[in-house]
Amino acid sequence: MEDGGRARTAIVGWACTTLCLVSCAAAFSQGASLSACSDMMPRHLRVQLHSSNSNYVTVHTNVSFYFPGDKVPVTVRSTRDYMGFMLQARKVSNNEIAGTFIFLPPGSKLLTCFEDGDTVTHSDKSLKRNLSFVWKAPDQPTGDIKFFISIVQSYFVYWAKIESAVVAQGGQN
Repeated sequence: MEDGGRARTAIVGWACTTLCLVSCAAAFSQGASLSACSDMMPRHLRVQLHSSNSNYVTVHTNVSFYFPGDKVPVTVRSTRDYMGFMLQARKVSNNEIAGTFIFLPPGSKLLTCFEDGDTVTHSDKSLKRNLSFVWKAPDQPTGDIKFFISIVQSYFVYWAKIESAVVAQGGQN
């Protein structure tokens, strides 16, 4: 009887742990949490941050400068599939989020961290590899910017704040 009680306790413990992990995974399967806006870090349980130097993802644009109000294509390329992401443009001068995204690929959605549409995240947990976006610069001068992306390969493995080259604001002195 004692062995049967232990087995039942073990099964109940396993079931509770599994349900907890499944519910936590489902909570982030439709996009990053607003709590990740400032540092771009996933809020998963027991996640393992990998060095941004050893990532397999690049984020770049086909322009080296922009003017206020310009629309800038942004491309994310990967050599491996991943499930989740968060993408932002940030001012080089003070690391503030800048601009809005106006074109998103399937499996993506806008997130409002500080202003409407200033961040893009995944909208489902389908595997992703190469994505294209369009970012609209603010109408007022913003200064040089960089694009940053955090990638979640699986529930437990991610890379945070992989950065693009600087995109300079044109017409600055």
